[in-house]
Amino acid sequence: MHQASKANTGLVLFALAVGGFAIGTTEFGTMSLLPLFASGLGIDAPTAGHVISAYALGVVVGAPTLAVLGARLNRRTLLILLMAMFVLGNVLSALSPSYAWLLIFRFICGLPHGAYFGIAALVASSLVPEDRRTVAVGRMFLGLTVATIAGVPFSDWLGHIIGWRWSFGFAASLGVLTMTCVRLFAPSVPADADASPLRELSALRRAQVWLTLGIGAIGFGGLFAVYTYLADILTSVTHVSVAMTALILSVLGVGLTIGNLVVPVFADRALMRTAGILLVWSAATLIVFPLAAHNVWTITLDVFLIGVGGALATVLQTRLMDVAEDAQGLAAALNHSAFNTANALGPFLGGLAIAGGFGWTSPGWVGALLAVGGLVIWAVSLHLQRGKESAEQKRIESRV
Repeated sequence: MHQASKANTGLVLFALAVGGFAIGTTEFGTMSLLPLFASGLGIDAPTAGHVISAYALGVVVGAPTLAVLGARLNRRTLLILLMAMFVLGNVLSALSPSYAWLLIFRFICGLPHGAYFGIAALVASSLVPEDRRTVAVGRMFLGLTVATIAGVPFSDWLGHIIGWRWSFGFAASLGVLTMTCVRLFAPSVPADADASPLRELSALRRAQVWLTLGIGAIGFGGLFAVYTYLADILTSVTHVSVAMTALILSVLGVGLTIGNLVVPVFADRALMRTAGILLVWSAATLIVFPLAAHNVWTITLDVFLIGVGGALATVLQTRLMDVAEDAQGLAAALNHSAFNTANALGPFLGGLAIAGGFGWTSPGWVGALLAVGGLVIWAVSLHLQRGKESAEQKRIESRV
C-alpha cells in the first residue's frame, strides 16, 4: 500500500475523480447532443445514434488492449497517456468534417475509458488500508456520477447555445485539467517488476473473473434499460414537462452519487453480500418502476432508488481486484467493458419489449429480469468461492 497522508489521499482521489467527471460528461452528454449533430451533419437521428455505439465499442476494445499494453508503465504515466488519448479523441470529434469521421473519432475517444477507470481504481485502493478499498474506489467514481448531475446538463446547454462542437471541446478541456491534476497530485507508482502483457492476460484463465464480469454485464443492464427510455416514459406515460424531465433525469445521478458514498462502507465489511443485496435491490426497484411511472412523485423516488443500486459498479471493481490476483490491471479495466455490454444489452432488450407492444414501461420488467440474471451468476460465484475455501480449510486441517 502506498503510504500517503489523509490530505494527500484526498487530493489524489480528487485528481482521479476529475478524470471520471470528464469521461462521464462526454459519454452521457453525447446522448443529449444527438439531435444537434444529426442536424449539423445532415443525418437522421437513428443514424446519429451509431455515434454512441462507436464510443461504446471503443470502450470494449480499448479497456483490455490498453491495460495489457500498459502493464509495464508507471501508473501515473499511464493515466496521463490515457487522458491524452481522451483529449485527442474529443478535439478531433469537435473538428469532425463528416459523420463518418465522427464515428472514427468517437471510437478513439472511447478507447481509454475502461483502462483509465481500471488503473485509477488500482491507484485509489493502493492509498488506503485494505478495509477501506471500496470506499476509496467509490470516491474516485464520484466524478462519473456527479457528471450526470452537473457536467452533462452544462455540456447540453453549451451545445444548444454555441454549438455541439464546443461540447466536445469542453470535454477535452476537462481532460487537460485531469492530466494536470494527476501529474501534480497522484503518486508515482512504478509497475510491478514482474508485470507483463502475458501476466495480465492470465486473468482470463480465472473463472471468478469471468463470473464477476458476467454479474456486471447482465445484472447492470436493467439500469440502462430504464435510463435509455426514461425521457420518453416521462413525457408519454407520466406526462411531465420538458423541464421536469431534465430534473428527474438528474435525480438518477443523485442516486448514483449517494450510492457511491454510502454503499462502499458496507462493501468493505462484506463485499459479496453487499453485491447480492444490490442485485436484489435493483430487481425490486425495477419491478416497481412500471407501477410508479404514472405519478411524478413515485417515479422520481423510484428513479432515485434505481440510481442508488448503481453502486454495484464500485463493488464489482473491488471484487475484481480480489479475484484477479497478480493480473489486476486487465481485470480492473474489463469491468468497464462489462458495463458497456450492459449498456448495449439493456436498451436492446428494453427496445424489443416496447416494439413488441408491451408498453413504454416494459423496460422496468426487462431490467428486473436482468437483475435476477445477475443474481443467479452471483450465486454461482459465491458457491464456487465457498467450495474453494472449504477445500482449503480441509487441506489445512489434514496437515495439522
